[in-house]
Amino acid sequence: MADLPLETALPQHPQIRVWMNQSHAARYEDYRGMRRYGDDLEAKLIEEIDRARSTLDAAVHELDLPAVARALAAAHGRGVRVRVLREGDYRHDFARVIDPARLPATARARYDRWLRFVDADGDGKTSLAELETRDAEWILAHSGIPSRDDGGSGTMHHKFLVIDTQRVVTGSVNFTLSDMHGDPDDERTLGNVNHLLAIDSRELAAAYTEEFALLWGGRTGRDKPVRPLRTVMVGDARVGVLFGPQSGIDALIAEQLARAQRRIDFALFVFSDPSLAAAVGRAAGRGVQVRGVLDPGFAYRPYSASFDLWGLRRCSGSPAVLTRGVGIARLPRHDKLHHKFALVDGRTVLTGSHNWSSAAEERNDENFLAITHPAVSAHFAGEFARLHARALLGPPRRRPENLPCRGA
Repeated sequence: MADLPLETALPQHPQIRVWMNQSHAARYEDYRGMRRYGDDLEAKLIEEIDRARSTLDAAVHELDLPAVARALAAAHGRGVRVRVLREGDYRHDFARVIDPARLPATARARYDRWLRFVDADGDGKTSLAELETRDAEWILAHSGIPSRDDGGSGTMHHKFLVIDTQRVVTGSVNFTLSDMHGDPDDERTLGNVNHLLAIDSRELAAAYTEEFALLWGGRTGRDKPVRPLRTVMVGDARVGVLFGPQSGIDALIAEQLARAQRRIDFALFVFSDPSLAAAVGRAAGRGVQVRGVLDPGFAYRPYSASFDLWGLRRCSGSPAVLTRGVGIARLPRHDKLHHKFALVDGRTVLTGSHNWSSAAEERNDENFLAITHPAVSAHFAGEFARLHARALLGPPRRRPENLPCRGA
């Protein structure tokens, strides 16, 4: 890998930095000792945590990165007020499990992966030293950091930090080994395809602080007040921010798609919302070029919008056929395309934690950003071009029959 050429790194906006974990403009050595292409999102995250001087609020869907846990503990130790909120369904204290054989199958598989990583010497047991250096849950639990589970009925799907009331770190990436780097016991994986942003803006940080305060106070999902789109200027970039659920994120996406004059590009983990499939179809119908890359594990599910865009769902209101431009990403086995972004006319980036699904719109705690600036959009355009150039375009050869119709 070290002798492979690097692409030219794109300039960054001075207040909005963008990183991609499979970019070919950078390389790094991951926790497995592998030299590989990509921005080291974990290192970027730790750099931002290490800059904290007064406050740090973290709303994290999932966290198993021990180095990030240690960075949070170190920030707490130097006097930063750190608070961590997590999705309870994804928090596992495996160090306290007495009899792994009694765990349900899914939990047992997670436990086995945890043990293979934490048990550095391979003796089948976890020592105190191993827990203190390799188990993120153990590190956080013994750090003294105030920590809470979300406790809501929907999914707390955020992945954001608010640092010193002036900086937001967010994106598509969960704070996990597999989402950033790849699976511990499979060196063929390179991590789920993701991005991370760091945005310096007191106004934007205030919006995220308000969201965190609601969650920390126990108001999650539909119990939160619906807040309108907030638009701020970050230097010369226009940034709109909206928090779900039921705040109209899908309507805002559809509105942005309706404004497209030339091109819509999207790279999405989940695309199942029929109203957004219809919005894309309408754009194509008026001559807008539509290109898309979808996660291969999701795109062929019966309720995926891919079948609408490929013209295979024979239902009233189905959009125009878009076979040529939409396909699935070619990735190492077990990796996922985890982005949730679209690019409108090469100018406006739509991104955040929000998947293009009814669940995200109606139930989950999500954040969504609309960013208009050429330096920022260039990073996403480059990432899309890389993915699309290798994508398998068009529907599968074996086409499913009797696809269910869905209301828009």
